[in-house]
Amino acid sequence: MATGKITKRSVDALRAAGLTGFLWDDDLKGFGVRVMSTGFASYVLQYRMGGRESKSRRYTIGQHGSPWTPVTARTEAERLMLLVAQGIDPVAADQQRRREAVDLAFSNYADRFSASCKGKGWTTLVTRSLRLHVTPVLRDKPLPKITRADIVSIFDAMPVDQAANQRNVFAVIRRLFKWAVSRGDMERSPMEGMETPPPVKARDRWLSDDELRRVWIQAPKTHRCFGPIVRLLIVTGQRREEVSSLRWEELNRDERMWRLPGDRAKNGEPNSVPLNDLALAELDIQAGGRKWPRKGRVFATSTGAGFTGYAKGKAKLDRLVSEDGADPLPAWRLHDLRRTLATGFQRLGVRFEVTEAVLNHVGGSRSGVAGIYQRHDWKKEKQEALRDWNDHITGLLAATPDEFAVDEDDFREAA
Repeated sequence: MATGKITKRSVDALRAAGLTGFLWDDDLKGFGVRVMSTGFASYVLQYRMGGRESKSRRYTIGQHGSPWTPVTARTEAERLMLLVAQGIDPVAADQQRRREAVDLAFSNYADRFSASCKGKGWTTLVTRSLRLHVTPVLRDKPLPKITRADIVSIFDAMPVDQAANQRNVFAVIRRLFKWAVSRGDMERSPMEGMETPPPVKARDRWLSDDELRRVWIQAPKTHRCFGPIVRLLIVTGQRREEVSSLRWEELNRDERMWRLPGDRAKNGEPNSVPLNDLALAELDIQAGGRKWPRKGRVFATSTGAGFTGYAKGKAKLDRLVSEDGADPLPAWRLHDLRRTLATGFQRLGVRFEVTEAVLNHVGGSRSGVAGIYQRHDWKKEKQEALRDWNDHITGLLAATPDEFAVDEDDFREAA
């Protein structure tokens, strides 16, 4: 093993000689230069963690050339030896630094956390919350270096009127850090001790009979997809995404049944939804007759993609309703139609368990021991409830038969 003073002259001489080997500095123990027969040279540091009995380790400082010269490489070797003296392994520290820069960079870690989530509803919430509110603030900051101040800055950047959304984002990032701690990617969550944003009062808006009638009448004039989506929301009580993403292979006209698969349901639970006369009429219009397609999207745009124009469709619907000559409707959302059906069921005397079965709720009567052992599917009861709801809506519209009549031209004009 050759020893000597590592200088520019000595390194140049070794490279010119075309030899392969090491030159170890006789002033700074462990500092050396490795030279290959091709003239390639790199600076290294050899050290032990824990005394002579421990195995020696070698750390590559860098290749000869800018920025690594004998002078700068020696300075770096001295810095690394100070770390060794403090019990810090330069190789392990470098591996951790590289890991933080790539694997533990928040933007990359957020993607892995999203991919690990289960359930369509939760996954959608996680992906959307991270993309819109969290990643733009934390960017590529290494996970272990994220502080509580960083978390606070996320909520400071959110609109103050999004109280419910703040609670959702809080739940998402709290779960992300809990997941990171469980995997050993960080010691403790920066959210420990943080108070959850205060709860938001649950919405209690539901549409009266007259409001429901007016919405039903004007819905087909909005858009060839949005109109029937709104009507199916009214008569089935299912969720917006579940209706708008409806596929023909889920439907059976002879059985008058819609079988919603679990992978499309918000809560991951499949549901069988009986189709009443009003639902069949809307689907017949979409199919162009009583013979339905065997597969494909029920509500496809001109490009074949799924319908997403809810905001535009809702705005047009609100405008049409406001121009029908009656008093303006108080603010309402499409999701309020589920609450309207549940309220209507209550007025019609439908059992609570049947309402929950129709809405595909997993809480209340379907939670705990009851949800595990009581497996009745309420099929007959759901059919009766939705038939009664069908009759109720039909009765609301009986006073305006001309407006209630389904006109396919309305859909073509709205498209």
